[in-house]
Amino acid sequence: MDKIEIIKKLGEEKLVAVIRAESKEMGVKISKSVIAGGIKFIEIAFTIPKAEKVIEELVENTTDPKVIIGAGTVLDVETARLAILAGAQFVVSPAFDEQLVKLANRYRVPVITGALSPAEIIKAMEHGIDVIKLFPGEVYGPKIIKSLKGPLPQGLYMPTGGVNLENVKDWLACGAYAVGTGGGLTAGAKTGDFTAITKEAEKFVKAVHGEQ
Repeated sequence: MDKIEIIKKLGEEKLVAVIRAESKEMGVKISKSVIAGGIKFIEIAFTIPKAEKVIEELVENTTDPKVIIGAGTVLDVETARLAILAGAQFVVSPAFDEQLVKLANRYRVPVITGALSPAEIIKAMEHGIDVIKLFPGEVYGPKIIKSLKGPLPQGLYMPTGGVNLENVKDWLACGAYAVGTGGGLTAGAKTGDFTAITKEAEKFVKAVHGEQ
């Protein structure tokens, strides 16, 4: 899928599941449970041991062509390259890194980098960042989107951190292009309750698309 199409799809789906786990096997199980709940964008954090193997397995074995597998917590150009070779269709970093961005642009892979201030947002946009990750989202609250869209209406903003079922609609109502969610969504993994993860994913999908 082309870069532009992936960015467009992100704006349509509006929901990214951030997957963190203590092992490769757990990362795959959590991801599959989330996908079963209907979430299409899966961000595999590189805090997972052998995260590139999680990406490879999901890319090879996910039958739904609408599911987009990406890499998160990408801190440097080496990790970005490893993720892209493993099949990652988008890359997310908590902060701006020029060499990482150049690499992603070279291979036409959408890149989302974190920003905390208007100055950081402007710098990211000047380097062709497609979507700005507002991280950590709980520091701001949903109203920050409206504030940013005053001087920077051209920005596409994706809050991550602190996004849950109680506030996801508020984030979207304030103009978020998409949202990223992790801990609350995948809490069932702590007790091995993967069915709970699927049910939570279903709730998020319904909330994001106005069905509840």
